[in-house]
Amino acid sequence: MAQNKAFIETGGVSWAALFACNLMWALQFTCIKLVQDQVGAFATVFIPMLLAALFMLPFVWKTVKTNKNRKLSDLKVFAMLALVGQFPAQVLMTFGTQQSTASNAALINMSLPIVSALLAVLLLQEKMTSTRWLSFIIAMAGVVLCSLKDILSVNFSMQYLLGNLLILSGVLGSGFYNTYCKKIAQDYTEMEMLFYTYIFMVVLLAPFVWYYEKSIFSTIPHFTSNTWIGLGLLTVFHNFLSMLLFFKALKHLEAIQVAFSNFLIAIFALPIAIIWLNESLGFWSIIGGLLVLLGTIIITVSEYRKSSVHLKNP
Repeated sequence: MAQNKAFIETGGVSWAALFACNLMWALQFTCIKLVQDQVGAFATVFIPMLLAALFMLPFVWKTVKTNKNRKLSDLKVFAMLALVGQFPAQVLMTFGTQQSTASNAALINMSLPIVSALLAVLLLQEKMTSTRWLSFIIAMAGVVLCSLKDILSVNFSMQYLLGNLLILSGVLGSGFYNTYCKKIAQDYTEMEMLFYTYIFMVVLLAPFVWYYEKSIFSTIPHFTSNTWIGLGLLTVFHNFLSMLLFFKALKHLEAIQVAFSNFLIAIFALPIAIIWLNESLGFWSIIGGLLVLLGTIIITVSEYRKSSVHLKNP
């Protein structure tokens, strides 16, 4: 009974962590808008990652000293995650949005939970149950309603082809990163997985920042309050706290469950847009938000019950 209660509580904490990190991820686009007048695309990714890595350094160093099983060769998996996962997810996504339209980016990003779920089936041999399909369909319908305005105004003409392909590559990179991290989640702490990935990302980005945006270093003293706020939020919430919560949840939930939670990004983006960008909330957006929430509740309750039954009848 105590084991069952502990497992349920762990699942509750994991789902609460997913809700929180998706809320922080939804804030990303507003933060980029705040800094884009003074900070280029490469530096927008580079600076918050560098600051987050520096903050984590003493904690990771303590973990490495304690765990004598760590090998330098283990870092190759994080080099792959940075190159194949984070680089397209962060950098190519930013450039793609600049080359395309916001409507196109919103519509293509809706495919992230689908991509992540498919990769979980292919790479991790996870299963799509009937309840998961039901949750997926309901949540997908909700996201479509939330993005109805973007869908109606979407433009996939040749003019935006390159941008759309870059956005899609970013979605694929993000899905790969989120899924593959599940394979190594039990071997590393949350802080280690995040720190090692960021170190390789900083190394990858440094030449691009120096070559294309080196003027950023001379303009730092002239950053406006909006730029500092945007960079601060990207550092603390998007690149640090949200990812730690994500890895914490990934240790206790299947990758498919985590993938479905990404539907919440569209819901959380609505109030953020209203508060920060003075956008209005339409009737269908409200209905869509409720559907996404319903789909998320269905899969959450279902997985709780399945786990409870499994513990009672091992």
